[in-house]
This record gives sequence, C-alpha cells and structure tokens, in this order.
Amino acid sequence: MTYSSRGLTIGALLAMALGLAACGGGGASGAPSSPQSAAPSITSTAALNSAVVVKLASADAGAVIYYTTDGTTPTTASQVYQAPFLVASNLTVKAMAVTPGATSSTVQSQSFSAGIASNTLVWADEFSNTTGAAIAPDSNTWGYDTGNTGFGNHELENYCAWGATAGGCDTNNPNAYVGTDGILHVVARRPSSGVYTSARLKSQGKFSFQYGRLEVRARVPEAQGLWPAVWTLGNSIATAGWPASGEQDILERVNAAQTPDVNTGSIHGTGFTGSNLGTIYHFPTGTTASDWHVYGMIWKPGSVAYYVDNPATPYVTYKTSDIAGLAGSVWPFDNGQANFLIVNLAIGGDWPGAPDGTTPFPSQMDVDYIRLYTN
Repeated sequence: MTYSSRGLTIGALLAMALGLAACGGGGASGAPSSPQSAAPSITSTAALNSAVVVKLASADAGAVIYYTTDGTTPTTASQVYQAPFLVASNLTVKAMAVTPGATSSTVQSQSFSAGIASNTLVWADEFSNTTGAAIAPDSNTWGYDTGNTGFGNHELENYCAWGATAGGCDTNNPNAYVGTDGILHVVARRPSSGVYTSARLKSQGKFSFQYGRLEVRARVPEAQGLWPAVWTLGNSIATAGWPASGEQDILERVNAAQTPDVNTGSIHGTGFTGSNLGTIYHFPTGTTASDWHVYGMIWKPGSVAYYVDNPATPYVTYKTSDIAGLAGSVWPFDNGQANFLIVNLAIGGDWPGAPDGTTPFPSQMDVDYIRLYTN
C-alpha cells in the first residue's frame, strides 16, 4: 500500500519518524544540522574596451567570500574577497561563501571571454571636470586614509579627506581635489606652525587589479621633507597585513631635486622590505621629477618592471628569482589577489626627515591621469 500524494510506503514513513526522534524530536538529545550559507553573487560592470569590474556579494551578514580566478574550486585557503577587481583577460571566477554557524555555500562560477588584445586601455581615471569649480575625486574609485598616526614612518602630516575640518583640515582649502584643469591636485599645507596637512587617496575596497601595464602621468614637488608617491598594496592587507600583502612602489622620491634627479622603483613582501629590491632611476640631464613624466609599471606573472616615459625601456625588472637568496621571502604578486592604488604626498618621516625653512607651503603633487592597459 502506498501514500499516493508522497509516494512513500508506510515502512518508509515509520523510518522517517524514528529518525526524527533520534535527532531530537520528542525530547531526545542531539542538535539539528547546520544551515548552509547563501551562495554569493557574481556581477560585473563595464570598464573600457570589453574589460569589466567584477563584484562578489553575499546575502548573509558576516559572510566571508573565498574566490579563485584560475578555474580551481575555492576553499577556505583561497583568496578572501575584499574589493571589486578588474577582469581584462579570459578567465573563470569561482566563489563560495562561509557564514559563522553555517556550512559552506555552493560554488558559483562565471567565465569571462573578452578576447582583449595586448596594449589595450582597459581602465582609466582621467580626472575630468567640466563643472567650473574644484570637485572631489571620484568617490566610486577613491577613498582616503585619514588622521595623524605617523603611518609607520613617523610622518608629520594629518591626512584629510574631502570635507574634513579637524586637525587643520579646511573645506575651503582641500588637500585633494580635481581642478577645472582636469588635474588631480594633492596639496601639502602648513595651516599653522608645526601643523601639516596633506592627502592620501586609495582605491581600497572600491577598485583593484592584477597584472597589466599601469601608467601615471604626474609631476611632483621637490623640497626638504616632502615625500610624494604612487603605489599599490595587495587587498590582503586587511587579512594578512604588511608586508605579506605585497607592495609595488611606482613613483617615489624624497626631498629636493638632485643632479641627476631620481625616482625610486621598489617592491616589498615577506622577507624583502627596506632596500632589498629597490632601484634608482636617473632622469636625463636637464629634466627633473618636477616636470611632467609618465611613471609606468608592467606587472606580469613572475615579474614586476618599472619605466619612466618609455615602456619599451624599463629601468628595472624584478623576478621571482630575485628573492631566492633572501631568507623567508615569499613572492606575493602571483597568488591570485588583486592590488589597490594609493596616491599620497607625505610630509616628514624616517626617509626624508622634517621640512625646514626652505620647504614651500603649499606644495602640490599633480596627476594628469592613471591608465591601465593589458600586457
């Protein structure tokens, strides 16, 4: 005899009832099975020339999303999702979510096959402004580090966000703004004796990328105690910390102009910090970093190269083999994570030392554009 609406025999129904009792029905001991985490969503928005920015999200509060971009199945040892990331190559994103008190979600997968050619512009911030007044940098890309913590280098400035008013910050004299000239201006100020303000913009949590040729057209101030820089950190800074996150220093210099003038291109990671992998570029005679130059990084699997003005002639190429002789070193640039951008003008600190009577205030770092191309 069968139960027509369910297709179960009486014996099967009895067995189910006994199983429920054993799992806690009728007052028996035992805990119910854990719920399963909601599967994360994978969405994308257009960048440039068929590239997209991919965002992962979970409907569960407190969920941690793990993902891969090499086609492998993610585990809790995979990259932790921290920010939207650019996809400009043919790859597959796989993601799963883990929520406290729940089992892992099913794995979601999405393939991208843009077929983008080499040397194609796939993302840019041109710092456009047609409003007729100074505006804030695009909040879809840029946030700020703020405050006066020394930032690990005993720096002197108080970093100000757009609209900040504390610690010498002034809404009438912003430290970072896009002018009517279509230029990002990052301004070091001294609003009163011994008080310094500046800005440190970052795309953390908003935009990140892995691999490609990044170009920054910029000119920087050159004076005692000033420390302009454009650089990246890995998204894992939020979980693994520094230097395990990796750091790529594309534009960086301190103090007054030298003869010949210089820029320093460095990489940092576990086991190689400080001056282990740093190279000084010398500008041609008659030019300085206060002139407009294009600072570039070519990031490929196994290597990071830097150039000034001409991508055909990098002045240094760092490779995984360069860290072989450094005890405990770990190459952080090919582990699947994306990196975010930082643009800042520091004042003082361990490397440049403090400003002096020759240091002009205000002084500013100007950025015409930041562009990312496929390799």
